[in-house]
Amino acid sequence: MITTYGGNVRGWFGQAIGGLPRQFWLLWTGTLINRLGSFVVIFLALYLTDERHFSQSRAGLVIGLYGVGGALGTTVGGVLADRWGRKPTMLTAQFGAAALMLALGFAHDFTQIITVTFLLGFFSEAVRPAFSAMMVDVVPDRDRVRAFSLNYWAINLGFATAGVGAGLAAKVDYLLLFVVDAATTLVTALICLIFLKETNPGRTVVRPPSDTSGGGLIAVLRDRVFVSYLLISLGGIVVMMQHMSTLPIAMRADGLSAATYGWVIAVNGVLIVLGQLFVPRLIGGREPHRVLALGSLIIGVGFGLTAFADAAWFFALTVVIWTLGEMIQSPSNSTTVAGLSPAALRGRYQGLNSLSWSAGAALAPIAGGFTQEHLGNTALWIGCFVVCALVAVGHLIAGPSRQRRIQAGTLLPAGAPVPPVPAVAEPVADAPVVTR
Repeated sequence: MITTYGGNVRGWFGQAIGGLPRQFWLLWTGTLINRLGSFVVIFLALYLTDERHFSQSRAGLVIGLYGVGGALGTTVGGVLADRWGRKPTMLTAQFGAAALMLALGFAHDFTQIITVTFLLGFFSEAVRPAFSAMMVDVVPDRDRVRAFSLNYWAINLGFATAGVGAGLAAKVDYLLLFVVDAATTLVTALICLIFLKETNPGRTVVRPPSDTSGGGLIAVLRDRVFVSYLLISLGGIVVMMQHMSTLPIAMRADGLSAATYGWVIAVNGVLIVLGQLFVPRLIGGREPHRVLALGSLIIGVGFGLTAFADAAWFFALTVVIWTLGEMIQSPSNSTTVAGLSPAALRGRYQGLNSLSWSAGAALAPIAGGFTQEHLGNTALWIGCFVVCALVAVGHLIAGPSRQRRIQAGTLLPAGAPVPPVPAVAEPVADAPVVTR
């Protein structure tokens, strides 16, 4: 019976991956290759303290500058993706990141290292808005939940494998981390150069009455529906990022080792790799804002239960719970941003969405650390639940206005300036882009 399409392994597999355009799979392959070699960011703190003998404060400054560069990179990359094109933006960012990765491996002086790290963050993150915009360009609306789930799966599989590979490479020579990371980035750039075609939004943009005030980024910031979505989501991002900052401190306070934290947090990646491909069938056809609200609530329950955890198995259980929320929420986040993004400003919207994640990652250790130090772990984790509950309510309240905008599809937000018409022919966005 394995030849039937429904209710069996082959049928499920076909539903999970079938029908997506070739250009998507080229992007997916590039993502996987790049993430498989993402060694440097994972081990940067250890490299700076062990190999370069930096103090913890100096190492923190370097890593912080990577984040600052990344925040600027996503913003500039989003603008360039719209004005210059997806492919040239991606190529410039990828080739630049590969060169800077090698430069960082050979840099010794503190000034050199902070300068190169800042630029590396800029170029590494500048590719993301163009990449996301190109994926939205080539994948039809009906397939975006599946496409973003598959891409999210590839990211987590790559990171899980990269962690092991980076550990082995570091034992041989730290320089090998930079060489392998640069090589995989270069391979991804070559895939883009040789196989990918430039994509442009092909839907007709319904133009509002003439309004030439403000630039592209200002137009996005005037989009109240999108900005409210980013602000609501920011609370959830700050909670999610606690797993990298306050969670290991809480586990150490309960007498658990760093190695125990390592395997507990690894549960997150394992669950995503094993289960993410099933998610589209669970959430397909459901309203995105309700899925986002449910995911936020599950994440809140997982982090809230951490207040009662006192053993490794209990901490692992909390990770299982909030990972389930993350898994159902991630594709809906991506499809919501894609749906709210007018085709002509798609890169800018993706750039500001990436920027919100950078902001959340920066705020998380500050807010979480302050709460943990002054109010204690119980207040921190209960507070995480409360924040996620408020985020869920926010999604439910704002959901109807988002749905109206998404259903409108081709409309620019009110007050947005009319972007220049591209000089090249534009393919239909819902049709597969043929590459040779």
